[in-house]
Amino acid sequence: MATRQGRAVFDIWRTDARAALGRLPRHHLHLVRALAPPRGSFPDFLNPSEASLGLDEGVEAVLSTPRRRLAEEMNVLTRAPRWLRPLAEGEPAALEHLGEALRGYFHTALAPHWSAIRAQVEADRAVRAREILRGGADALLSTLGPSIRWRPPVLETAYPYDRDLRLDGRGLLLVPSVFCWQTPITLTDPGLPPVLVYPVVRSYRWWLPRRTDTEPRTLARLLGQGRAVVLRALEDGCTTSEVARRVGVTPSTASEHVGILREAGLAASVRDRNTVLHVLTPLGASLLTANGCGRE
Repeated sequence: MATRQGRAVFDIWRTDARAALGRLPRHHLHLVRALAPPRGSFPDFLNPSEASLGLDEGVEAVLSTPRRRLAEEMNVLTRAPRWLRPLAEGEPAALEHLGEALRGYFHTALAPHWSAIRAQVEADRAVRAREILRGGADALLSTLGPSIRWRPPVLETAYPYDRDLRLDGRGLLLVPSVFCWQTPITLTDPGLPPVLVYPVVRSYRWWLPRRTDTEPRTLARLLGQGRAVVLRALEDGCTTSEVARRVGVTPSTASEHVGILREAGLAASVRDRNTVLHVLTPLGASLLTANGCGRE
C-alpha cells in the first residue's frame, strides 16, 4: 500500500483501498502505517499463529501480547514515533485502539477482495501439493519461485540483508502471500517457530474485478448440468486436460466451461510450468456445499 512496487499487479487494488481507507479515523491509519512500515522490520506479535483461525482470533492474540514482548519487539522499528510509547507499555487504551485499527483496515482494504485473495492462495496450495506428489520435499522447495533456491540442505532466498535462520530440527511453515512482492519475508525473532512467507504466482487480474456489464450474462451462461459437473471436478484442482477426462468432454469444451466459471468468480487459474491448474474459489466451494455437492 505504501510503495509503488508491482504497479500492474496492485494499482487497481491500491486505488480502491486508498479511497475506502480515507473514511477511517486518521489516527488508526497512522498506527497501522507506523507498526508495519513499507521497509524494514516490524514487530512479530503482529503475525500470531492464531490468525489462521480467523480475524477475531488473530486480533485477540495480538492484543494479548505480554507487555515485555510488546516493548522488546517494537524496538525493531526504526524512527518509531514517540506516540507509540503507550502501546509499547501495554496501556489498555492503546491496545484497544490497535484492535480497532486492525479490524478497520481488514474490513476496508482486504475484506472486499478476500474471496480473490483466498482463491490465489488455494491455487498456490494446489500447485505445491502436486509438487509434493511429483517429487517430495525436494520438488516443493525447488519450485517456490525465482527468488528462492533449494541447494540441499540449504534454502537460499533473496533478502534485504544477510541472515541465517537455522531450523535446528524444527519444521518450516511455508505461507503463500498475495501481497508479498518478489522476495520472501520471515519473522525477526529466530527463537519463534520458523516461518517463510513467499509470493504466490498471480496475474495482473488477481483481484477479479466485478464486471457489471457482463455479470448477468455470465451467471445465465453458468446455469446448466455441464458446467455444474465441471465445477465439481475442480474441487481438488486439475488441469484443462484432466477436467476433460474427468467430465468426458473435449479439451476445448472443458476450457470453455472453466473460462465461464472463472468469469463468474467460481474458479481461479494459476500457471505451473507448462500447464495451467484450475481450482475453486471460496465462492465456488461454498456454492457446491450449499447444494450438497461439496466435500464433507
